[in-house]
Amino acid sequence: MTARVALIGAGGHGAWHRRVLQRLADQGRITVAGLCDRAPIVPEPAAPLLGVPVFTDHTELLAETRPDVVVICTPPHTHLPIALDVLAAGADLLLEKPPVMAPDEHEVLAAALRDTGRICQVGFQALGSAALAALCATRPQGPIGVSGAWWRPDGYYTRAPWAGRRTVGGRPVMDGALVNPFAHALMQALVVAGHFQPVRLELERYRSREIETDDTTFLRVTGDDGRTLTVAVTLASAMFIAGEIRVGGAVLEYPTDRLRLPGEPDLREVPGRRGLLENLLEHRGASAVPLLVPLSRTATFTALADAIVSAPPPVAIPARFREPHPDGGGQVVTGIDTIVRQVADSGRLPFEAGVPWAVPPHRVALPV
Repeated sequence: MTARVALIGAGGHGAWHRRVLQRLADQGRITVAGLCDRAPIVPEPAAPLLGVPVFTDHTELLAETRPDVVVICTPPHTHLPIALDVLAAGADLLLEKPPVMAPDEHEVLAAALRDTGRICQVGFQALGSAALAALCATRPQGPIGVSGAWWRPDGYYTRAPWAGRRTVGGRPVMDGALVNPFAHALMQALVVAGHFQPVRLELERYRSREIETDDTTFLRVTGDDGRTLTVAVTLASAMFIAGEIRVGGAVLEYPTDRLRLPGEPDLREVPGRRGLLENLLEHRGASAVPLLVPLSRTATFTALADAIVSAPPPVAIPARFREPHPDGGGQVVTGIDTIVRQVADSGRLPFEAGVPWAVPPHRVALPV
């Protein structure tokens, strides 16, 4: 029987999911049951409204369309209550990343999955990467370094009421360089680390504009076996560095799925990324293919993300270390592309490396 699939949060990034739904519907693999968004949905040539009912209330969508599978692509701080409604309605779930806001919410959702017997796939689509699988197959050893230098103009932080905010309605918001745009790179790095139980977190958070959250983030996590994972990312760079994960002489590039293993001269594309909705449908079918990203696989990410957004507010980088972006739209941090590479490669945070605008890191022990 063809699965009936609905999408909650069909505007904004939901357009990406609408394209997936259109493709799978054209292939006869699903029937699109309905769409939902609180704001008017703007149709696009490649992301149409699919000719299905459109709702502004997800409870009405669930009651009237009775879908088998629901995709949730709403702001992260709204995920848990909507997900619980979906499970109570008897549907399986593809839940965008980050799945929930804190470890206690993770436990609530996990309990609901056990009680209802439903399925939850988390939208870390980078875990469908064949390049990631190829790297993990080599069992790389040693410290892991993640770097990335991107640019987001000031308008990025006005795209939604929650963008650039630390809280909305008293609830924390998972926005910021690492827990949002670079969340996939962090999640991939945790997968590369394998059995990695974080016990210590050291964090430096900065902002280069008038926002509440960070646009430049440095993180070092130490595991119970002494291994370290160091992350250095920014959204305030005039120079572009794709998300890179380096370990044991190997480099995995996010989001291009390019890989260089030890002894190889250059990065090479590794095709074959698997779609998460397709994987969920296969898991529900007779073949029972394993889920790529079950909720349990995201527990460590949720714990780290919670520690990041719960940390003290980010520090403003002084104006003398900033300059206008060549294309306009805001300012960049001078030389930040070099700094993120150096931090990821050396494992030394900016304060330890003597970066003039850096402040001592926030340090916290993590529960084992």
